[in-house]
Amino acid sequence: MRRGGLKIRIFIGLAIVAFAFFKKCNNETLNPYTQRVQNINMTSDQEIAIGLQSAPEMAQQHGGLHPDQKLQSYIDRVGSKLVNSSMAKQTPYKYEFHLLADARTINAFALPGGQIFITYALLSKLENEDQVAGVLGHEIGHVLGRHSAERIAEHEFWKTISTGASVGADSGGIVNSIGKNILLGNGRDDELESDKLGVLFMINSGYNPEEMIGVMNILKAAAGPDRIPEFQSTHPDPDNRIEKIREAIKEFSK
Repeated sequence: MRRGGLKIRIFIGLAIVAFAFFKKCNNETLNPYTQRVQNINMTSDQEIAIGLQSAPEMAQQHGGLHPDQKLQSYIDRVGSKLVNSSMAKQTPYKYEFHLLADARTINAFALPGGQIFITYALLSKLENEDQVAGVLGHEIGHVLGRHSAERIAEHEFWKTISTGASVGADSGGIVNSIGKNILLGNGRDDELESDKLGVLFMINSGYNPEEMIGVMNILKAAAGPDRIPEFQSTHPDPDNRIEKIREAIKEFSK
């Protein structure tokens, strides 16, 4: 009975794993804006809905929206210029730009579907409009690149794999570890892809793409000498990003 029960467990586990890979293959989608094949299991409308639903909570975590309407209008103007001058305008996403009141956390991020945020702490560090455009262009790149949707699909894939492995044998922890490492690696690629797209958006909108390097130097200085080494972080090291940004400037300026 024990041997038979083990065989059944292994069979079920393998079936779950096979289903996960079958589903992943069926979810492969060509991103028409980046020409990259991605594992995506949701529509653009679902991405937009997730972003809109999550936006209030994200704003609340950073002290709410900044009360200065002039600064908010400034962010809106730069963001709209980037969208309207690039292929981002062709996407189904509804881009909205939010200035957060947080004066301590130097950060900017994008939710799926077009909700983009920048903290006042970061804005106050930026030296000119071109650098603001660099930050917002990078975040637009995350939306257009469908990075959040890809991460969600990857998470569900590895969760299913882990379930299958746990049913067949006691190895779920190992599988979870593999999944996490892959997610971290992909995250770095996403940052580099968004940097490259940000450079393209800046050039299309008439901004100086060299100021994206200025943004990297600001982030590097803000992190200080004890910043996390690249191999331990989901983000590429600023020096590595600067090198890739220079390559993108050369490519798009030809």
